[in-house]
Formats: sequence, structure tokens, C-alpha cells
Amino acid sequence: MPESHVSSVNEEISRGAVQLTREYTGRGPTKARTEINTDTVAIVLADTLTKGERNLAALGEEKHVLQTRHAYQGVMRADLIALVEKHSGRIVTAMLSANHIDPDVAVEFFLLQPLPGGEAQAIGGRAPASS
Repeated sequence: MPESHVSSVNEEISRGAVQLTREYTGRGPTKARTEINTDTVAIVLADTLTKGERNLAALGEEKHVLQTRHAYQGVMRADLIALVEKHSGRIVTAMLSANHIDPDVAVEFFLLQPLPGGEAQAIGGRAPASS
């Protein structure tokens, strides 16, 4: 597959993650980047916190903000997995989420089911680079 196809898959996943975050929290991140490897997808979101969450964090309530974000990620889980599966064409076997206050970033990490026969093929049909 052409490089542009892989790039568009990354962009679609990033765009979808921003939209889902906006739907669930009332505000979407201002930056998103998706990195895809052979059996993993990582979405890095920046500037994710709402004004209220930023104010709480400034008052020392970081733990509360992170607990709330963890709860959001739990309810978004099925939609995020569906997003990655739709655009990657692969089955997600595990998902991990994490947030950080300063800098304001979040990571959604997906482990994909290996391809049959242990084939090493990246999303979009490109073979991964040799190590």
C-alpha cells in the first residue's frame, strides 16, 4: 500500500479520538498524533483538560483530575477500540490509557492481535522496517 494510505489511517484514528474525547468530556484535545507499528497503535493527545480540570489541578487536585480522566477513558473504551479496529482492520486484544497533568497529555495504547502465521505486516499493507 502507498505511504499516503498509512498516513490517512493515522489521521483518521487521530481525528476520531479527538471527536470521541469531545463527545465524552465536552472538549477535545487540540493536538493528536497516531503512531502505528506492526502490532500496536498509540494515540498521543495534547491539551486534553477542560478549563475546570485545569483549575482543579492548579489548586492541588491533580489526583482527582486523573481519577476523573481514568473514568472517562473507561466509558470511552469500547468506542476507542471500535475506532482502531475499523481503521486498522485488526482486532484489538488490549488497551491501556494514561493521562499526565503537566504537560497536559494523554496516551491511548492498543495491542493488536497478531496476524495469522506470525506474518509481520504493518497497518496499510506496509512491511515493518527491519531492526
